[in-house]
Amino acid sequence: MNRSEILLNIMLVMAAIASITALAFFYQKTQAVDLREQNEVFDLISELRVIDNRWDFEVQRARNETGGAPTQITADAGDRALRSITRIAQRTTSKVLRAGLTDLRNEIQLKAELVEKFKIENNITKDALQTILKDAAELEMLAQSVKRKTKPAELIQALGQLAAITPQYYMQALDSQRIALEKAVNQLRAAPEVWRDKADQIERSVLNMLAHRPIEQELYEKLGVLTSGPRLVSMALAYNNELEVIFEEKERYRIYLIYYSGALLILLAYLGFKIKAANQRLEHRVLERTHELSEAMKHLRESEAQLIQSEKMSSLGQMVAGVAHEINTPLAYVKNSLGAVSEQLPSISSTLEHCEKLVTLLKAGDKPDELSREFAQSSSLIAQLRKQHVLEELGGLVNDGLYGTGQVAEIVGNLKNFSRIDRSKVTSFNLNEGLENTLLLAKHLLKTVTVDKRFGEIPAITCAPSQVNQVFLNLITNAAQALPDGRGKIILTTHVDGEGVAVEVADNGSGIPPEVMKHIFDPFFTTKEIGKGTGLGLSISYKIVEQHGGHIKVDSKVGAGTIFTVWFPLKASQEAQLEG
Repeated sequence: MNRSEILLNIMLVMAAIASITALAFFYQKTQAVDLREQNEVFDLISELRVIDNRWDFEVQRARNETGGAPTQITADAGDRALRSITRIAQRTTSKVLRAGLTDLRNEIQLKAELVEKFKIENNITKDALQTILKDAAELEMLAQSVKRKTKPAELIQALGQLAAITPQYYMQALDSQRIALEKAVNQLRAAPEVWRDKADQIERSVLNMLAHRPIEQELYEKLGVLTSGPRLVSMALAYNNELEVIFEEKERYRIYLIYYSGALLILLAYLGFKIKAANQRLEHRVLERTHELSEAMKHLRESEAQLIQSEKMSSLGQMVAGVAHEINTPLAYVKNSLGAVSEQLPSISSTLEHCEKLVTLLKAGDKPDELSREFAQSSSLIAQLRKQHVLEELGGLVNDGLYGTGQVAEIVGNLKNFSRIDRSKVTSFNLNEGLENTLLLAKHLLKTVTVDKRFGEIPAITCAPSQVNQVFLNLITNAAQALPDGRGKIILTTHVDGEGVAVEVADNGSGIPPEVMKHIFDPFFTTKEIGKGTGLGLSISYKIVEQHGGHIKVDSKVGAGTIFTVWFPLKASQEAQLEG
Protein backbone atom coordinates (compact mmCIF):
# COMPACT_ATOMS: atom_id res chain seq x y z
CA MET A 1 0.00 0.00 0.00
CA ASN A 2 1.52 3.33 -1.07
CA ARG A 3 1.46 6.52 0.91
CA SER A 4 -1.58 7.98 -0.88
CA GLU A 5 -3.63 4.86 -0.09
CA ILE A 6 -2.55 5.00 3.54
CA LEU A 7 -3.53 8.67 3.75
CA LEU A 8 -6.86 7.91 2.09
CA ASN A 9 -7.59 5.12 4.58
CA ILE A 10 -6.63 7.38 7.47
CA MET A 11 -8.94 10.10 6.16
CA LEU A 12 -11.79 7.60 5.76
CA VAL A 13 -11.33 6.34 9.32
CA MET A 14 -11.23 9.91 10.65
CA ALA A 15 -14.36 10.78 8.65
CA ALA A 16 -16.15 7.72 10.05
CA ILE A 17 -15.13 8.62 13.60
CA ALA A 18 -16.25 12.22 13.06
CA SER A 19 -19.62 11.04 11.69
CA ILE A 20 -20.23 8.71 14.62
CA THR A 21 -19.15 11.40 17.06
CA ALA A 22 -21.55 13.92 15.50
CA LEU A 23 -24.37 11.37 15.57
CA ALA A 24 -23.70 10.64 19.24
CA PHE A 25 -23.57 14.38 19.95
CA PHE A 26 -26.94 15.06 18.31
CA TYR A 27 -28.46 12.00 19.99
CA GLN A 28 -27.22 13.15 23.39
CA LYS A 29 -28.59 16.63 22.79
CA THR A 30 -32.05 15.23 22.05
CA GLN A 31 -32.34 13.10 25.19
CA ALA A 32 -35.55 13.78 27.09
CA VAL A 33 -35.43 16.03 30.15
CA ASP A 34 -36.16 14.33 33.45
CA LEU A 35 -39.17 16.39 34.55
CA ARG A 36 -39.27 14.77 37.98
CA GLU A 37 -36.49 17.03 39.16
CA GLN A 38 -38.12 20.10 37.59
CA ASN A 39 -41.49 19.30 39.18
CA GLU A 40 -39.83 18.76 42.54
CA VAL A 41 -38.08 22.13 42.25
CA PHE A 42 -41.32 23.91 41.34
CA ASP A 43 -43.11 22.21 44.25
CA LEU A 44 -40.42 23.29 46.70
CA ILE A 45 -40.43 26.86 45.38
CA SER A 46 -44.22 26.91 45.71
CA GLU A 47 -43.91 25.51 49.23
CA LEU A 48 -41.44 28.24 50.14
CA ARG A 49 -43.81 30.87 48.72
CA VAL A 50 -46.67 29.46 50.80
CA ILE A 51 -44.46 29.45 53.90
CA ASP A 52 -43.28 32.99 53.17
CA ASN A 53 -46.88 34.22 52.75
CA ARG A 54 -47.95 32.43 55.91
CA TRP A 55 -45.13 34.11 57.83
CA ASP A 56 -46.26 37.51 56.53
CA PHE A 57 -49.87 36.75 57.42
CA GLU A 58 -49.04 35.46 60.90
CA VAL A 59 -46.77 38.42 61.63
CA GLN A 60 -49.46 40.86 60.46
CA ARG A 61 -52.14 39.07 62.44
CA ALA A 62 -49.99 38.97 65.57
CA ARG A 63 -49.24 42.65 65.14
CA ASN A 64 -52.90 43.73 64.78
CA GLU A 65 -54.46 41.51 67.46
CA THR A 66 -54.28 42.66 71.05
CA GLY A 67 -55.75 39.60 72.63
CA GLY A 68 -55.99 35.86 72.16
CA ALA A 69 -53.46 33.10 72.63
CA PRO A 70 -49.71 33.72 72.35
CA THR A 71 -48.39 34.01 68.80
CA GLN A 72 -47.40 30.60 67.29
CA ILE A 73 -45.09 31.10 64.29
CA THR A 74 -42.61 28.36 63.29
CA ALA A 75 -39.66 28.52 60.86
CA ASP A 76 -39.09 24.77 60.77
CA ALA A 77 -41.10 24.21 57.58
CA GLY A 78 -39.05 26.83 55.71
CA ASP A 79 -35.83 25.22 56.89
CA ARG A 80 -36.95 21.79 55.68
CA ALA A 81 -38.00 23.10 52.26
CA LEU A 82 -34.76 25.06 51.94
CA ARG A 83 -32.66 21.98 52.78
CA SER A 84 -34.56 19.98 50.15
CA ILE A 85 -34.03 22.53 47.39
CA THR A 86 -30.36 22.84 48.40
CA ARG A 87 -29.89 19.10 47.91
CA ILE A 88 -31.41 19.39 44.46
CA ALA A 89 -29.20 22.35 43.58
CA GLN A 90 -26.10 20.32 44.43
CA ARG A 91 -26.86 17.79 41.68
CA THR A 92 -28.77 19.92 39.16
CA THR A 93 -27.31 21.54 36.05
CA SER A 94 -29.62 24.55 36.29
CA LYS A 95 -27.60 27.77 36.25
CA VAL A 96 -30.57 29.74 37.56
CA LEU A 97 -31.00 27.50 40.58
CA ARG A 98 -27.29 27.44 41.37
CA ALA A 99 -26.88 31.20 40.92
CA GLY A 100 -29.94 32.34 42.87
CA LEU A 101 -30.07 29.77 45.64
CA THR A 102 -27.38 31.30 47.85
CA ASP A 103 -29.05 34.72 48.10
CA LEU A 104 -32.47 33.12 48.47
CA ARG A 105 -31.25 30.82 51.24
CA ASN A 106 -29.71 33.73 53.10
CA GLU A 107 -32.93 35.75 52.69
CA ILE A 108 -35.16 32.91 53.92
CA GLN A 109 -32.85 32.14 56.84
CA LEU A 110 -32.77 35.81 57.81
CA LYS A 111 -36.56 36.04 57.63
CA ALA A 112 -36.91 32.87 59.71
CA GLU A 113 -34.64 34.36 62.37
CA LEU A 114 -36.53 37.69 62.36
CA VAL A 115 -39.87 35.89 62.54
CA GLU A 116 -38.66 33.86 65.53
CA LYS A 117 -37.43 37.00 67.30
CA PHE A 118 -40.65 38.84 66.45
CA LYS A 119 -42.67 36.01 67.92
CA ILE A 120 -40.76 36.26 71.20
CA GLU A 121 -41.05 40.05 71.40
CA ASN A 122 -44.72 40.01 70.36
CA ASN A 123 -45.60 37.46 73.02
CA ILE A 124 -43.81 39.56 75.65
CA THR A 125 -45.58 42.80 74.64
CA LYS A 126 -48.93 41.08 74.22
CA ASP A 127 -48.58 39.42 77.62
CA ALA A 128 -47.64 42.77 79.15
CA LEU A 129 -50.67 44.38 77.49
CA GLN A 130 -53.05 41.72 78.85
CA THR A 131 -51.51 42.00 82.33
CA ILE A 132 -51.78 45.80 82.33
CA LEU A 133 -55.38 45.81 81.21
CA LYS A 134 -56.38 43.10 83.67
CA ASP A 135 -54.55 44.46 86.72
CA ALA A 136 -55.55 48.05 85.93
CA ALA A 137 -59.20 47.03 85.75
CA GLU A 138 -58.98 45.11 89.04
CA LEU A 139 -57.16 47.95 90.80
CA GLU A 140 -59.65 50.50 89.45
CA MET A 141 -62.54 48.42 90.82
CA LEU A 142 -60.86 48.36 94.23
CA ALA A 143 -60.38 52.10 94.10
CA GLN A 144 -64.00 52.65 93.09
CA SER A 145 -65.24 50.44 95.96
CA VAL A 146 -64.00 52.78 98.72
CA LYS A 147 -66.16 55.53 100.18
CA ARG A 148 -66.82 58.38 97.84
CA LYS A 149 -65.10 61.04 99.83
CA THR A 150 -61.89 59.12 100.20
CA LYS A 151 -61.59 57.87 96.63
CA PRO A 152 -58.04 58.32 95.23
CA ALA A 153 -58.85 60.42 92.18
CA GLU A 154 -55.29 60.54 90.84
CA LEU A 155 -54.94 56.78 91.05
CA ILE A 156 -58.24 56.22 89.31
CA GLN A 157 -57.24 58.74 86.63
CA ALA A 158 -53.86 57.01 86.13
CA LEU A 159 -55.52 53.61 85.84
CA GLY A 160 -57.98 55.01 83.28
CA GLN A 161 -55.11 56.43 81.26
CA LEU A 162 -53.27 53.09 81.37
CA ALA A 163 -56.36 51.24 80.18
CA ALA A 164 -56.86 53.69 77.33
CA ILE A 165 -53.29 54.45 76.22
CA THR A 166 -51.69 50.96 76.53
CA PRO A 167 -53.67 49.39 73.61
CA GLN A 168 -52.94 52.50 71.54
CA TYR A 169 -49.23 52.26 72.27
CA TYR A 170 -49.30 48.56 71.43
CA MET A 171 -50.77 49.42 68.04
CA GLN A 172 -48.92 52.67 67.24
CA ALA A 173 -45.92 53.00 69.61
CA LEU A 174 -45.91 56.82 69.44
CA ASP A 175 -43.57 58.89 71.62
CA SER A 176 -46.53 60.87 73.04
CA GLN A 177 -48.14 57.63 74.09
CA ARG A 178 -44.91 56.45 75.68
CA ILE A 179 -44.67 59.71 77.68
CA ALA A 180 -48.28 59.35 78.81
CA LEU A 181 -47.60 55.77 79.97
CA GLU A 182 -44.54 56.85 81.90
CA LYS A 183 -46.58 59.66 83.56
CA ALA A 184 -49.33 57.22 84.50
CA VAL A 185 -46.75 54.84 86.00
CA ASN A 186 -45.33 57.66 88.09
CA GLN A 187 -48.83 58.39 89.41
CA LEU A 188 -49.25 54.72 90.34
CA ARG A 189 -46.29 54.97 92.65
CA ALA A 190 -48.40 57.16 94.95
CA ALA A 191 -50.90 54.37 95.46
CA PRO A 192 -51.72 53.36 99.06
CA GLU A 193 -49.61 50.60 100.59
CA VAL A 194 -52.50 48.19 100.55
CA TRP A 195 -52.51 48.34 96.70
CA ARG A 196 -48.76 48.49 96.30
CA ASP A 197 -48.29 44.91 95.07
CA LYS A 198 -50.85 45.31 92.36
CA ALA A 199 -49.44 48.70 91.37
CA ASP A 200 -45.90 47.31 91.21
CA GLN A 201 -47.03 44.47 88.98
CA ILE A 202 -48.71 46.99 86.64
CA GLU A 203 -45.54 49.08 86.64
CA ARG A 204 -43.37 46.06 85.69
CA SER A 205 -45.72 45.17 82.85
CA VAL A 206 -45.67 48.76 81.57
CA LEU A 207 -41.86 48.79 81.69
CA ASN A 208 -41.80 45.49 79.76
CA MET A 209 -44.14 47.02 77.25
CA LEU A 210 -41.98 50.13 76.88
CA ALA A 211 -38.78 48.03 76.62
CA HIS A 212 -39.91 45.38 74.13
CA ARG A 213 -42.45 47.23 71.99
CA PRO A 214 -39.75 49.27 70.10
CA ILE A 215 -37.81 46.05 69.46
CA GLU A 216 -40.93 44.39 68.13
CA GLN A 217 -41.64 47.39 65.94
CA GLU A 218 -38.08 47.33 64.56
CA LEU A 219 -38.35 43.61 63.75
CA TYR A 220 -41.73 44.25 62.11
CA GLU A 221 -40.25 46.95 59.90
CA LYS A 222 -37.29 44.73 58.92
CA LEU A 223 -39.67 41.92 57.97
CA GLY A 224 -41.59 44.40 55.85
CA VAL A 225 -38.60 45.26 53.68
CA LEU A 226 -37.33 41.70 53.09
CA THR A 227 -37.56 40.55 49.44
CA SER A 228 -37.89 36.81 49.90
CA GLY A 229 -41.32 36.75 48.26
CA PRO A 230 -40.29 38.59 45.06
CA ARG A 231 -37.09 36.53 44.94
CA LEU A 232 -39.11 33.31 44.99
CA VAL A 233 -41.37 34.61 42.22
CA SER A 234 -38.36 35.71 40.14
CA MET A 235 -36.62 32.38 40.64
CA ALA A 236 -39.72 30.45 39.60
CA LEU A 237 -40.07 32.57 36.45
CA ALA A 238 -36.34 32.34 35.61
CA TYR A 239 -36.32 28.59 36.18
CA ASN A 240 -39.38 28.19 33.97
CA ASN A 241 -37.74 30.32 31.24
CA GLU A 242 -34.59 28.18 31.52
CA LEU A 243 -36.65 25.04 30.99
CA GLU A 244 -38.33 26.57 27.95
CA VAL A 245 -34.90 27.38 26.47
CA ILE A 246 -33.76 23.78 27.12
CA PHE A 247 -36.88 22.36 25.45
CA GLU A 248 -36.43 24.68 22.46
CA GLU A 249 -32.77 23.64 22.16
CA LYS A 250 -33.63 19.94 22.31
CA GLU A 251 -36.30 20.39 19.67
CA ARG A 252 -33.80 22.20 17.47
CA TYR A 253 -31.23 19.44 17.87
CA ARG A 254 -33.93 16.85 17.21
CA ILE A 255 -34.48 18.48 13.82
CA TYR A 256 -30.73 18.51 13.24
CA LEU A 257 -30.58 14.81 14.11
CA ILE A 258 -33.30 13.95 11.62
CA TYR A 259 -31.58 15.81 8.79
CA TYR A 260 -28.16 14.49 9.76
CA SER A 261 -29.43 10.91 9.99
CA GLY A 262 -30.99 11.22 6.56
CA ALA A 263 -27.76 12.56 5.08
CA LEU A 264 -25.77 9.85 6.81
CA LEU A 265 -28.05 7.12 5.51
CA ILE A 266 -27.76 8.50 1.99
CA LEU A 267 -23.98 8.53 2.37
CA LEU A 268 -24.01 4.96 3.66
CA ALA A 269 -26.12 3.85 0.75
CA TYR A 270 -23.70 5.56 -1.62
CA LEU A 271 -20.73 3.90 0.08
CA GLY A 272 -22.50 0.56 -0.13
CA PHE A 273 -22.90 0.95 -3.88
CA LYS A 274 -19.26 2.00 -4.13
CA ILE A 275 -18.18 -1.07 -2.15
CA LYS A 276 -20.24 -3.30 -4.38
CA ALA A 277 -18.68 -1.74 -7.47
CA ALA A 278 -15.22 -2.03 -5.93
CA ASN A 279 -15.87 -5.71 -5.23
CA GLN A 280 -16.82 -6.25 -8.83
CA ARG A 281 -13.68 -4.50 -9.97
CA LEU A 282 -11.69 -6.62 -7.55
CA GLU A 283 -13.16 -9.80 -8.97
CA HIS A 284 -12.34 -8.62 -12.47
CA ARG A 285 -8.76 -7.84 -11.46
CA VAL A 286 -8.44 -11.24 -9.79
CA LEU A 287 -9.53 -12.90 -13.02
CA GLU A 288 -6.97 -10.87 -14.92
CA ARG A 289 -4.24 -11.72 -12.42
CA THR A 290 -5.22 -15.40 -12.58
CA HIS A 291 -4.82 -15.30 -16.31
CA GLU A 292 -1.45 -13.61 -15.89
CA LEU A 293 -0.45 -16.30 -13.41
CA SER A 294 -1.35 -19.00 -15.90
CA GLU A 295 0.80 -17.33 -18.50
CA ALA A 296 3.57 -16.91 -15.95
CA MET A 297 3.44 -20.59 -15.08
CA LYS A 298 4.03 -21.41 -18.75
CA HIS A 299 7.09 -19.19 -18.76
CA LEU A 300 8.29 -20.75 -15.52
CA ARG A 301 8.07 -24.21 -17.02
CA GLU A 302 10.05 -23.04 -20.04
CA SER A 303 12.68 -21.45 -17.78
CA GLU A 304 12.84 -24.54 -15.62
CA ALA A 305 13.47 -26.73 -18.72
CA GLN A 306 16.31 -24.48 -19.80
CA LEU A 307 17.91 -24.26 -16.36
CA ILE A 308 17.80 -28.01 -15.82
CA GLN A 309 19.94 -28.48 -18.95
CA SER A 310 22.89 -26.98 -17.07
CA GLU A 311 24.34 -29.48 -14.56
CA LYS A 312 26.47 -26.78 -12.91
CA MET A 313 23.37 -24.52 -12.40
CA SER A 314 21.37 -27.20 -10.61
CA SER A 315 21.00 -24.88 -7.64
CA LEU A 316 18.67 -22.74 -9.72
CA GLY A 317 16.80 -25.88 -10.70
CA GLN A 318 16.28 -26.67 -7.00
CA MET A 319 14.99 -23.25 -6.42
CA VAL A 320 12.50 -23.57 -9.28
CA ALA A 321 11.28 -26.77 -7.61
CA GLY A 322 10.06 -24.59 -4.77
CA VAL A 323 8.27 -22.13 -7.06
CA ALA A 324 5.04 -24.09 -6.80
CA HIS A 325 5.07 -23.59 -3.03
CA GLU A 326 6.06 -19.96 -3.40
CA ILE A 327 3.14 -19.34 -5.73
CA ASN A 328 0.74 -21.44 -3.61
CA THR A 329 1.20 -19.15 -0.64
CA PRO A 330 0.17 -15.85 -2.36
CA LEU A 331 -2.64 -17.69 -4.16
CA ALA A 332 -3.88 -18.74 -0.74
CA TYR A 333 -3.99 -15.01 0.17
CA VAL A 334 -6.23 -14.32 -2.83
CA LYS A 335 -8.49 -17.33 -2.20
CA ASN A 336 -8.90 -16.66 1.51
CA SER A 337 -9.44 -12.94 0.88
CA LEU A 338 -12.23 -13.58 -1.62
CA GLY A 339 -13.81 -16.16 0.68
CA ALA A 340 -13.81 -13.73 3.59
CA VAL A 341 -15.18 -10.92 1.38
CA SER A 342 -18.08 -13.13 0.28
CA GLU A 343 -18.85 -13.91 3.94
CA GLN A 344 -19.14 -10.21 4.78
CA LEU A 345 -21.36 -9.29 1.82
CA PRO A 346 -24.65 -10.59 3.38
CA SER A 347 -24.25 -8.40 6.50
CA ILE A 348 -23.44 -5.34 4.39
CA SER A 349 -26.36 -6.06 2.06
CA SER A 350 -28.70 -6.46 5.06
CA THR A 351 -27.53 -3.15 6.48
CA LEU A 352 -28.08 -1.41 3.15
CA GLU A 353 -31.61 -2.86 2.88
CA HIS A 354 -32.52 -1.50 6.33
CA CYS A 355 -30.93 1.85 5.52
CA GLU A 356 -32.93 2.06 2.28
CA LYS A 357 -36.10 1.19 4.16
CA LEU A 358 -35.32 3.84 6.78
CA VAL A 359 -34.79 6.45 4.05
CA THR A 360 -38.17 5.50 2.56
CA LEU A 361 -39.85 5.86 5.98
CA LEU A 362 -38.13 9.20 6.53
CA LYS A 363 -39.47 10.45 3.21
CA ALA A 364 -43.00 9.22 4.06
CA GLY A 365 -42.93 10.65 7.58
CA ASP A 366 -46.27 9.10 8.60
CA LYS A 367 -45.15 6.00 10.49
CA PRO A 368 -43.22 7.21 13.55
CA ASP A 369 -43.34 3.86 15.37
CA GLU A 370 -42.07 1.88 12.39
CA LEU A 371 -39.53 4.65 11.68
CA SER A 372 -38.26 4.42 15.26
CA ARG A 373 -37.94 0.62 15.04
CA GLU A 374 -36.24 0.79 11.67
CA PHE A 375 -33.89 3.53 12.93
CA ALA A 376 -32.96 1.37 15.95
CA GLN A 377 -32.45 -1.68 13.68
CA SER A 378 -30.31 0.31 11.23
CA SER A 379 -28.29 1.87 14.07
CA SER A 380 -27.74 -1.59 15.58
CA LEU A 381 -26.59 -3.06 12.26
CA ILE A 382 -24.30 -0.11 11.59
CA ALA A 383 -22.88 -0.31 15.11
CA GLN A 384 -22.37 -4.07 14.61
CA LEU A 385 -20.49 -3.40 11.37
CA ARG A 386 -18.39 -0.81 13.15
CA LYS A 387 -17.78 -3.08 16.14
CA GLN A 388 -16.76 -5.96 13.88
CA HIS A 389 -14.56 -3.56 11.86
CA VAL A 390 -16.06 -4.88 8.63
CA LEU A 391 -14.76 -2.04 6.43
CA GLU A 392 -11.31 -2.27 7.94
CA GLU A 393 -11.42 -6.06 7.53
CA LEU A 394 -12.46 -5.75 3.88
CA GLY A 395 -9.64 -3.28 3.33
CA GLY A 396 -7.21 -5.70 4.95
CA LEU A 397 -8.54 -8.59 2.83
CA VAL A 398 -8.16 -6.54 -0.34
CA ASN A 399 -4.65 -5.63 0.69
CA ASP A 400 -3.88 -9.30 1.39
CA GLY A 401 -5.16 -10.28 -2.04
CA LEU A 402 -3.16 -7.50 -3.69
CA TYR A 403 -0.13 -8.48 -1.68
CA GLY A 404 -0.46 -12.14 -2.74
CA THR A 405 -0.88 -11.33 -6.43
CA GLY A 406 2.00 -8.88 -6.16
CA GLN A 407 4.20 -11.58 -4.68
CA VAL A 408 3.31 -13.97 -7.49
CA ALA A 409 4.03 -11.27 -10.07
CA GLU A 410 7.40 -10.61 -8.44
CA ILE A 411 8.31 -14.32 -8.35
CA VAL A 412 7.28 -14.78 -12.00
CA GLY A 413 9.03 -11.64 -13.16
CA ASN A 414 12.22 -12.37 -11.25
CA LEU A 415 12.45 -15.95 -12.47
CA LYS A 416 11.60 -14.87 -15.98
CA ASN A 417 14.46 -12.36 -16.00
CA PHE A 418 16.83 -14.77 -14.20
CA SER A 419 16.91 -12.33 -11.28
CA ARG A 420 16.60 -13.58 -7.70
CA ILE A 421 16.37 -10.11 -6.12
CA ASP A 422 12.78 -10.38 -4.89
CA ARG A 423 10.98 -8.26 -2.39
CA SER A 424 10.87 -10.76 0.38
CA LYS A 425 9.57 -9.87 3.77
CA VAL A 426 12.00 -7.91 5.89
CA THR A 427 12.38 -9.34 9.37
CA SER A 428 14.86 -10.17 12.08
CA PHE A 429 16.95 -13.11 10.88
CA ASN A 430 19.88 -15.14 12.21
CA LEU A 431 22.46 -15.83 9.50
CA ASN A 432 23.45 -19.16 11.09
CA GLU A 433 19.93 -20.36 10.43
CA GLY A 434 20.14 -19.11 6.84
CA LEU A 435 23.35 -21.06 6.25
CA GLU A 436 21.81 -24.22 7.64
CA ASN A 437 18.80 -23.87 5.34
CA THR A 438 21.03 -23.20 2.35
CA LEU A 439 23.13 -26.29 3.07
CA LEU A 440 19.97 -28.37 3.01
CA LEU A 441 19.01 -26.87 -0.35
CA ALA A 442 22.49 -27.56 -1.81
CA LYS A 443 22.81 -30.97 -0.24
CA HIS A 444 23.04 -32.75 -3.62
CA LEU A 445 26.11 -30.63 -4.50
CA LEU A 446 27.91 -31.41 -1.26
CA LYS A 447 27.72 -35.19 -1.16
CA THR A 448 31.50 -35.57 -1.70
CA VAL A 449 32.44 -32.28 -0.02
CA THR A 450 33.47 -31.82 3.58
CA VAL A 451 31.65 -28.85 5.13
CA ASP A 452 33.28 -27.34 8.22
CA LYS A 453 30.77 -25.12 10.07
CA ARG A 454 32.43 -22.62 12.38
CA PHE A 455 29.36 -20.67 13.44
CA GLY A 456 29.88 -18.07 16.14
CA GLU A 457 27.45 -16.50 18.61
CA ILE A 458 25.98 -13.78 16.44
CA PRO A 459 22.93 -11.53 16.88
CA ALA A 460 20.03 -11.47 14.45
CA ILE A 461 20.06 -8.83 11.72
CA THR A 462 17.27 -6.99 9.91
CA CYS A 463 17.14 -8.29 6.35
CA ALA A 464 15.15 -10.07 3.65
CA PRO A 465 15.88 -13.72 4.55
CA SER A 466 15.09 -15.16 1.11
CA GLN A 467 17.47 -12.71 -0.57
CA VAL A 468 20.25 -13.43 1.95
CA ASN A 469 19.73 -17.18 1.49
CA GLN A 470 20.05 -16.68 -2.25
CA VAL A 471 23.48 -15.06 -1.70
CA PHE A 472 24.55 -18.02 0.42
CA LEU A 473 23.24 -20.48 -2.17
CA ASN A 474 25.22 -18.80 -4.97
CA LEU A 475 28.45 -18.69 -2.94
CA ILE A 476 28.23 -22.29 -1.70
CA THR A 477 27.32 -23.53 -5.19
CA ASN A 478 30.31 -21.70 -6.68
CA ALA A 479 32.60 -23.02 -3.93
CA ALA A 480 31.45 -26.61 -4.54
CA GLN A 481 31.91 -26.24 -8.29
CA ALA A 482 35.42 -24.80 -7.76
CA LEU A 483 36.61 -27.98 -6.06
CA PRO A 484 38.51 -30.40 -8.33
CA ASP A 485 36.41 -33.46 -9.10
CA GLY A 486 33.84 -32.15 -6.63
CA ARG A 487 35.98 -33.24 -3.71
CA GLY A 488 37.47 -30.95 -1.14
CA LYS A 489 36.55 -28.81 1.82
CA ILE A 490 34.30 -25.81 2.35
CA ILE A 491 34.61 -23.78 5.56
CA LEU A 492 31.65 -21.65 6.67
CA THR A 493 32.50 -19.08 9.38
CA THR A 494 30.30 -16.46 11.08
CA HIS A 495 31.33 -13.86 13.63
CA VAL A 496 30.50 -10.40 14.87
CA ASP A 497 32.40 -7.68 13.01
CA GLY A 498 31.91 -4.17 14.36
CA GLU A 499 28.30 -3.03 13.90
CA GLY A 500 27.44 -6.06 11.81
CA VAL A 501 27.94 -9.75 11.13
CA ALA A 502 30.52 -11.26 8.74
CA VAL A 503 30.05 -14.56 6.89
CA GLU A 504 33.04 -16.29 5.24
CA VAL A 505 32.66 -18.98 2.58
CA ALA A 506 36.11 -20.57 1.99
CA ASP A 507 37.11 -23.46 -0.25
CA ASN A 508 40.40 -25.22 -1.01
CA GLY A 509 39.71 -25.33 -4.75
CA SER A 510 41.65 -24.08 -7.71
CA GLY A 511 41.32 -20.38 -6.91
CA ILE A 512 40.58 -17.42 -9.23
CA PRO A 513 43.23 -16.01 -11.55
CA PRO A 514 43.92 -12.24 -11.28
CA GLU A 515 42.71 -11.54 -14.83
CA VAL A 516 39.39 -13.16 -13.99
CA MET A 517 39.06 -11.65 -10.51
CA LYS A 518 38.26 -8.16 -11.79
CA HIS A 519 35.27 -9.45 -13.82
CA ILE A 520 33.63 -11.89 -11.44
CA PHE A 521 30.85 -9.46 -10.42
CA ASP A 522 30.07 -8.37 -13.96
CA PRO A 523 26.65 -9.51 -15.24
CA PHE A 524 26.77 -12.46 -17.64
CA PHE A 525 30.50 -12.98 -17.10
CA THR A 526 31.32 -16.66 -16.68
CA THR A 527 34.27 -19.01 -17.11
CA LYS A 528 31.98 -21.99 -17.51
CA GLU A 529 31.19 -23.69 -20.72
CA ILE A 530 28.36 -22.40 -22.88
CA GLY A 531 25.11 -23.67 -21.51
CA LYS A 532 26.63 -24.36 -18.11
CA GLY A 533 25.95 -20.99 -16.56
CA THR A 534 24.44 -17.53 -17.09
CA GLY A 535 27.05 -15.42 -15.32
CA LEU A 536 24.40 -13.80 -13.10
CA GLY A 537 25.01 -15.54 -9.74
CA LEU A 538 27.74 -13.30 -8.30
CA SER A 539 26.30 -10.18 -9.95
CA ILE A 540 22.95 -10.77 -8.28
CA SER A 541 24.63 -11.59 -4.95
CA TYR A 542 26.61 -8.36 -5.10
CA LYS A 543 23.42 -6.33 -5.66
CA ILE A 544 21.58 -8.06 -2.79
CA VAL A 545 24.41 -7.37 -0.34
CA GLU A 546 24.66 -3.78 -1.54
CA GLN A 547 20.90 -3.24 -1.15
CA HIS A 548 21.18 -4.44 2.47
CA GLY A 549 23.81 -1.81 3.15
CA GLY A 550 26.64 -4.39 3.35
CA HIS A 551 29.62 -5.28 1.25
CA ILE A 552 31.28 -8.36 -0.24
CA LYS A 553 34.98 -8.99 -0.86
CA VAL A 554 37.08 -11.83 -2.33
CA ASP A 555 40.48 -13.18 -1.37
CA SER A 556 41.75 -15.88 -3.73
CA LYS A 557 45.03 -17.63 -4.51
CA VAL A 558 45.43 -19.82 -7.51
CA GLY A 559 45.88 -23.43 -6.50
CA ALA A 560 45.09 -22.69 -2.80
CA GLY A 561 41.45 -21.69 -2.78
CA THR A 562 39.11 -18.72 -2.43
CA ILE A 563 37.49 -16.90 0.48
CA PHE A 564 34.31 -14.83 -0.07
CA THR A 565 33.54 -12.55 2.90
CA VAL A 566 30.08 -11.02 3.14
CA TRP A 567 29.34 -8.35 5.74
CA PHE A 568 25.77 -7.34 6.72
CA PRO A 569 24.90 -4.50 9.14
CA LEU A 570 22.76 -5.39 12.15
CA LYS A 571 20.14 -2.98 10.82
CA ALA A 572 20.03 -1.60 7.31
CA SER A 573 20.76 2.13 7.10
CA GLN A 574 18.26 4.63 5.77
CA GLU A 575 20.29 4.92 2.56
CA ALA A 576 19.94 1.17 1.89
CA GLN A 577 17.45 0.25 -0.85
CA LEU A 578 16.09 -2.74 1.01
CA GLU A 579 12.36 -3.11 0.52
CA GLY A 580 9.93 -5.24 2.44
